[in-house]
Amino acid sequence: MILKIHPDNPQGRHIDRVVECLRDGGVIIYPTDTVYGLGCDINNKKAVERICRIKGIDPKKSHLSCVCEDLAIIGTYANHVTTPMYKLMKAALPGPYTFILEASKMIPKHFQHKKTFGIRVADHSIPKILCEQLGNPIASISLPMDENQPEFSNDPELIYQRYMKEVDIVVDCGVGGIAASTVIDLSNGEQDIEVIREGKGSLEEIGLVF
Repeated sequence: MILKIHPDNPQGRHIDRVVECLRDGGVIIYPTDTVYGLGCDINNKKAVERICRIKGIDPKKSHLSCVCEDLAIIGTYANHVTTPMYKLMKAALPGPYTFILEASKMIPKHFQHKKTFGIRVADHSIPKILCEQLGNPIASISLPMDENQPEFSNDPELIYQRYMKEVDIVVDCGVGGIAASTVIDLSNGEQDIEVIREGKGSLEEIGLVF
């Protein structure tokens, strides 16, 4: 199914349908402030495993992000977040950044083999409202990018053609981006920050100069 949802004025009945799908263990493709991504309820192990199969990755080696409504989740899911680390994330989010943090024992059990997790707060209305309505974060990973045919990763109609047999809903908010988020590793503290990937998010804008 493909659902056209207006990003500035989301239709309530469509949002309800997507949230119901997530609660039932479904997998969706949805927009963010960077690229379209695969998403599911972070607490549903089978749905997380399904995303990994679609992406073609080992669940134990996956790098799914925790897409959240806001930064409040770090108090539960993360250990050792210092004031400078929090200020950096506060300056960057919502925005096109993923921060890697040391995971606490409160993350869902099927993620507890991992020592770290990635947190995203996208500057886009749809992820925000889905997390609000669902009541918890969305486990997410970007769609595979084909450099020769980028339109199959950012055009919802073409995305639907490719993935309609593998996912339950494609949320169509118009053509998306092709630049992924900038990934910053804070798991070793503010004295040992590592940029894993430079993407859409500018390092200079958040005061990171190496």
